[in-house]
Amino acid sequence: MSLVVYYSSATGNTHNFVERLSVRALRIERKGEPLILNEPYVLVIPTYADNEGGGAVPKAVIHFLNHVGNRALIRAVVAGGNRNFGKMYALSGAVVARKCSVPCLYCFELRGTDDDVCRVRLRLNKFWKQQC
Repeated sequence: MSLVVYYSSATGNTHNFVERLSVRALRIERKGEPLILNEPYVLVIPTYADNEGGGAVPKAVIHFLNHVGNRALIRAVVAGGNRNFGKMYALSGAVVARKCSVPCLYCFELRGTDDDVCRVRLRLNKFWKQQC
């Protein structure tokens, strides 16, 4: 019951972060067969926003969450971003958390630090224990 689902672009920042978490993870692909889940998960996503906040959530993630079953199984979100973008930093996490009525457990910058990885790993463990 400790599944992480994530999206990562060509930069690989989110992929690198999730890989360092050393958890069971599935990747949302931009193309190909849609990922359909049958168990609860925590979503880890990057942020891509314009100056107005538009486009913060990657389109592949929107398509994934538009599947009713996938949306029903989300339990929390972790968001990546870049502090250079000010108030748009990790905006995707706030957007998904609000729209799906789940908590945003953590925000990290770019590939995240080793401390970020440790903090997220601890928060995920605590979160999943509380879900039982």
